[in-house]
Amino acid sequence: MLRLGIIGATGYVGAEIVRLIAPRDDIEISVVVSNSFAGRPFSEIYPSLRGIFDKTCESLDPETISDKADFFITALPHGVSATIIPRLIENGRKVIDHSGDFRFRDVKVYEEWYKVTHTAPELISRAVYGLPELYRDKIRDAGLVADPGCYPTCSILGIAPALAAGIVSSRNIVISAVSGVSGAGRKSELSYSFCETDENFKAYGVANHRHTPEIEQELSLICGEKVIVSFTPHLAPMKRGMLATICLDLSDASMTAEEARSVYLDYYKNEPFVRILPPGELPQTKAVVGSNYVDISVNVDKRTGKLIVNSALDNLGKGSASQAVQALNIMAGFDETKGLLTPGPYL
Repeated sequence: MLRLGIIGATGYVGAEIVRLIAPRDDIEISVVVSNSFAGRPFSEIYPSLRGIFDKTCESLDPETISDKADFFITALPHGVSATIIPRLIENGRKVIDHSGDFRFRDVKVYEEWYKVTHTAPELISRAVYGLPELYRDKIRDAGLVADPGCYPTCSILGIAPALAAGIVSSRNIVISAVSGVSGAGRKSELSYSFCETDENFKAYGVANHRHTPEIEQELSLICGEKVIVSFTPHLAPMKRGMLATICLDLSDASMTAEEARSVYLDYYKNEPFVRILPPGELPQTKAVVGSNYVDISVNVDKRTGKLIVNSALDNLGKGSASQAVQALNIMAGFDETKGLLTPGPYL
């Protein structure tokens, strides 16, 4: 049985991973780490798991915990992961990380956007970007996987087929995306309190959100030239879920929606978690929340010569936790879909 350790287990991402993994009989969650709740049973913090996962949380000591698991999933803030992961790697452990520390090929880009000095730049070349639809084969043999951000996952999967097929321009890409409040993490800042978010809708991080260069990096690799996007995130009064509306310039203004949709169907024909919706249907967050699925619609605006792509996923699911489990399945040699095929509740 595979032994899994989760570091930063009591945040929303960590808790979602526990929820997904705890019922499985092929993986044992052998250690959960939370400095905030060390010494307390996990099910005391998340009562829905009482009797399902009652293991006591431990403090973060890489040397002590590294012997307790074969794989680790880290859900720590950026800058912190880079101080912990090298010791786990040195001890022969495989790691899936949720921070931005190892997502970038160029350390200078990371340091510019995250405003910190990278403390483990030697590991960047070894890290694999954890988007299975693009990097499945590399994830399989990786020792360090950088789980993508939620906005990048939603955006890249919505754009990749069109850009790879050359049916759109690599210029003038505009992404307007909306996330549920859980995307900010489990924190007590005023701006994320109930009274501030309920019945409220707002943009944030305009022109400077840290996921922008991550999106640009992956799109540039797909088309072989530098891509710059206009990305605007928004906060919606819902707990979880994400929806992106993406506008791209068609290379051939005569292309029909049916032709564009066929490009997407072919690109994702073997992908178990990407659903290209039928003509006339549009993604909605309620259909993907609690799952590892991403729903995508493809439409053409003949008047403007634009391809309009909508993509929806769960920011805690395919946008983070369940995508990490998908990567773990691949790395461990399990069926990639194991434990992930159940759809989320619609109500």
